[in-house]
Amino acid sequence: MKQPLLNQAASSSVEETSTKSLFTDAGWFSIITFSWMGPLLDLGRRKTLDLDDVPLLDHNDSVHGVLPKFKPKIVSDSVRGQFTDVTSVKLAKVLVLTTWKLILITAVFALLSTVSAYVGPYLIEYFVNYLNKSSRSSKEGYILVLTFVVAQFIEGFSAKHLQFRSKQVGVRACSSLVATIYQKCLALSNQSRQSSSTGEMINVVSLDAECVGNFSRSMHDVWLLPVQIILGMLILYSALGLAAFAALAATVLTMVANIPLGTIEQNYQEKTMTAKDARMRAMSEILRNMRILKLQGWEMIFLSKIKDLRKVEMNWLKKNVYTSAMLLSVFFCAPAFVAMVTFGTCVLLGIPLETGKVLSALATFRQLQTPIHGLPDAISMIIQTKVSLDRISSFLCLEELPSDAVTKLPRGTTDVSIEVRNGQFSWNTSSQVPTLQDLNFRIQQGMRVAICGTVGSGKSSLLSCILGEIPKLLGEVKTCGRIAYVSQSPSTVCSDSIGSSQILSLLLLLRRENAIFQRLDSITVFFQGCPLKGSLDPF
Repeated sequence: MKQPLLNQAASSSVEETSTKSLFTDAGWFSIITFSWMGPLLDLGRRKTLDLDDVPLLDHNDSVHGVLPKFKPKIVSDSVRGQFTDVTSVKLAKVLVLTTWKLILITAVFALLSTVSAYVGPYLIEYFVNYLNKSSRSSKEGYILVLTFVVAQFIEGFSAKHLQFRSKQVGVRACSSLVATIYQKCLALSNQSRQSSSTGEMINVVSLDAECVGNFSRSMHDVWLLPVQIILGMLILYSALGLAAFAALAATVLTMVANIPLGTIEQNYQEKTMTAKDARMRAMSEILRNMRILKLQGWEMIFLSKIKDLRKVEMNWLKKNVYTSAMLLSVFFCAPAFVAMVTFGTCVLLGIPLETGKVLSALATFRQLQTPIHGLPDAISMIIQTKVSLDRISSFLCLEELPSDAVTKLPRGTTDVSIEVRNGQFSWNTSSQVPTLQDLNFRIQQGMRVAICGTVGSGKSSLLSCILGEIPKLLGEVKTCGRIAYVSQSPSTVCSDSIGSSQILSLLLLLRRENAIFQRLDSITVFFQGCPLKGSLDPF
């Protein structure tokens, strides 16, 4: 019985019945109060959540929504590929341009949260003076309490929305980078694949892209620091007078002490990522050649090599952590140091230390403690993000496959699935003898073709020229519709011949991964190896 590999109607019905995004249909009051999460939280209270219970992302937060905005700003028309002129500055600029609305919203929430946080320290002196009065007005007391409550409400409201929107910016940035890196991996040339191991590609996707996305939590800390210092100085000057400048000098001194430590931490971060790449490269090579290691009994030898690489990585990681600990130690001691300098200056200048002024100053020092403590983390995040952007931009600048290697025709324009005319291909373009030459063949739609030959006869190279992965010297390659390709690997094909059960497993793999291989116009399956055993009619 013949049936299509993928059922388009079934896949579309699954998409229609998928859980919609709760955030998309939420009203403004629901967004402000986060009540749009109520149905999901209630469902989680009643039963264990399954994957089908989790709602989808909003379209603007998904890859389908962010990639069309991100990719046109980062691609180029270079001969070497579409992502070959990318720099870290350009990458950061494009990320800002694609998420500038959310960044502006988070900046407003960050400013509101900062300003409202200093209302309490400013009102403490008024509270103390009000309580020390012999005759107190009820109206003045109500106004002070109401102002304090409103300020605390605005601070909490702004802080929660700042966290949510900042995470939203990070999700969009990370999704854009991961999708772009994935497309780059598919377009890498053979020379680029040899220069970049699988471990390096995994690190770029799993570590560097995630690090750039996590920077959204600290993106406002740098410009908020002067605002917080100015607000703190105004409160301290109104309470302590000229002693506030001593507090400013002590604060600046603690920040300057962070500069050399931050430079050292950046160097250790780069060394750590380099050592991690070396270890992942060795691990990938060992896993690919595990059969040889088992046959030769080399497990312990290569295990010792991995341990040596791990020791080098741990050495740089320890230095990085120790430097971060030194940064935290400096800034944890900063509030006590600032308070000591400020009150000492008050004693020397003869400024009276009244109860309200001391409490207001201590509350201000406590508010300044947050940005001072967060500054090392912000600087560390900037350093790590800079290193990750450099690594991502370097990866995106690798040479790509030529875009004109294969002419892709739309479905229905011809009944020929694959056609090669006067083809001449070579893995090494400088070689005098090409890998494949004088190729002329045509495959009609619906044909089943088996490429047979001895080891090293060029079967894989023939498939690579159809996929556009081998440099084309002469000729023309045309394909019609889309092609699904399952490469040969030791985990799927382990014998000299391919049985029908193995073919069936590959076809079932394609059928199960309908999110990747859906709505294929045509599928031409090439079996690498000896003639087929048994019969199978999947189409």
